[in-house]
Amino acid sequence: MAKFLHTMIRVTDPAATIRFFELVGLKEVRRFDSEQGRFTLIFLAAPGQEGVAEVELTHNWDPEEYTGGRNFGHLAYRVDDIYETCQRLMDAGVTINRPPRDGHMAFVRSPDGISVELLQDGHLEPAEPWASMPNTGAW
Repeated sequence: MAKFLHTMIRVTDPAATIRFFELVGLKEVRRFDSEQGRFTLIFLAAPGQEGVAEVELTHNWDPEEYTGGRNFGHLAYRVDDIYETCQRLMDAGVTINRPPRDGHMAFVRSPDGISVELLQDGHLEPAEPWASMPNTGAW
């Protein structure tokens, strides 16, 4: 038997990435610095999901360029109100790559190019400005 623990993504700016995931609704639950390994691990989870379904942010202290964030696929989170969540992200400067035109699904990208799918539990009635907003890039 196996139990899902976490998904790891490498990040270049931990503070920006934490701010992004806080807008989605996650919180930092623990952090580990390794002087010898020259890295920091930061674990984030939605409230009540600590230790169940976490995102591990790995920040290597020595500068490194990461490419191909799209190769990862995506993370997916259920949100209470997809329109409110997308508005909060947009107000913070995040581009909504695939708007929630159907009141159910949207895609955004983290500061490191990781695709994040947002899913409404059920469907909200289509609403503006979302219903007529075009896609703004690959999602």
